[in-house]
Amino acid sequence: MKVIFLQDVKKQAKKDEIKEVKDGYAKFLIEQKLAVPYTTKSAEVLKGEIKAREDAEELLIQECTKVKNKLKDKEITFKVKTGNNDKVFGTITAKQISEELSKMGFDIDKKKIKIDTDINSLGTHLVTVTLHKKVVFELKVVLVK
Repeated sequence: MKVIFLQDVKKQAKKDEIKEVKDGYAKFLIEQKLAVPYTTKSAEVLKGEIKAREDAEELLIQECTKVKNKLKDKEITFKVKTGNNDKVFGTITAKQISEELSKMGFDIDKKKIKIDTDINSLGTHLVTVTLHKKVVFELKVVLVK
C-alpha cells in the first residue's frame, strides 16, 4: 500500500515522502497519524502544502534580505570603560549587540549573532549575523572610550 508520511519515521521515511509499505504497517502508520493513504486527492493536498511552505520560506528570505540591506552599512558603537594602556574592562557579548539592535528597531535574536573573537579591545570588530541560512552578513561593532 502506498502512503504519504506526515512525520519523519526513523529508518523508514522523511516527512512528505511517498512510499510503498506492507498493508499491516500502513494500517499502523495511519492509526498513529504518522501517514495517510496515497490517493490523488492526498497527493494534491501534499503538493499544495509543499508549495505553501516554499512560498512562506521565500517570503521569510525576502524579509531577512530587507533587514540585511538596512544593517549591512551600519555600525554599532559601544562606549566602554578602559584601564591602563586602554585595556577594556570586560567584553561585548551577543546579548549586548542584540539589545543595541533592538534600540535601533531591529529585533534580532542573540543566537543569530556569532562572535568569532572576543570583543575586548578598542576599535572596529566584525560579527557575523545569520538571519536565515541563505541570508548572512557582517556587522561592524566599534568600541570607543
